[in-house]
Amino acid sequence: MHLELPKVRLESFKDFAKHYLMIVLSILTALGLEAWIEYTHHAHAAEAAGVRIDAEIRSNLDAVDSSLAQDERQAKRLAAIRDNLLQDFKTHVPEAAIAQHIQTLAAARHFNLNLNWPTLRHEAWDVAVADQSASWIDKQRMQRYSAAYASQRDVGAGLGANLALVMDGPQMIDAMTDLEAGNVQPREFLHVISQMATMLDQARQNLQTLQQHLRDALPGQTGGSAASHP
Repeated sequence: MHLELPKVRLESFKDFAKHYLMIVLSILTALGLEAWIEYTHHAHAAEAAGVRIDAEIRSNLDAVDSSLAQDERQAKRLAAIRDNLLQDFKTHVPEAAIAQHIQTLAAARHFNLNLNWPTLRHEAWDVAVADQSASWIDKQRMQRYSAAYASQRDVGAGLGANLALVMDGPQMIDAMTDLEAGNVQPREFLHVISQMATMLDQARQNLQTLQQHLRDALPGQTGGSAASHP
C-alpha cells in the first residue's frame, strides 16, 4: 500500500488536525479497500473450489450408484447358487447329483465374483487443499466435504482388508478351474461361493455407507454458504 501525501504548509493546529484526519481517513480507506479486495478474491476462489468439488462428488456418487447396482445383482445370483447348494446338502442329495446341480446353476447364474468397485476421484479436493481455497469455504460445508473424502479413503482400505480376510484367492481359482473342467468338488465349491457372497455383501455395505456420505456432502442437505465472512 502506497500513499502520496499532499505537501502543504500547516498554518495552525486546525490545519494540522485537518491534515492528520485526511491521512488517517486515507489509510483506513486504503486498508478497507485492500481487505475487501482480498476477501472478494478468497470468496471467489472458495466458490470456484466448491463448484469443482461438488461436481467431483456428484461424479463419484454416480459411479458408486452404478457399482452398487451391479454388485447387488451379482450378490443375488451368488446367494441363489449358495442357497440351492445348502438345500442340497441339508436334504442329503448325493454329491454326484450336487456336482451336476452346480454345473447347471453356475452356467445359468453367471458364477463369478464380478465385484464392481468404482473409481473415486479426488483431484478437485486435493487442489483446494493445496492452494488453500478450502480454508475459505464455509465450516459446515467443509466438514461435509472432509467426511465424504475420508469415507472414500476408508472404504477403499476396508475393501482391501476384507478381501484379505474373507477371500481365499487360490481356492477360488481352483474351484473355477474345476468347474470349467467339469470336475467340481461340491463342498469346496460351497465354501468358495460362500466366501464370494460374503465379500460382495461387505462391499455393498461399504458402498452404501460411502453413498450416504457423498449425498450428505452435496448442497441442499444442510445450510451454509461457500465462503466465510471476514
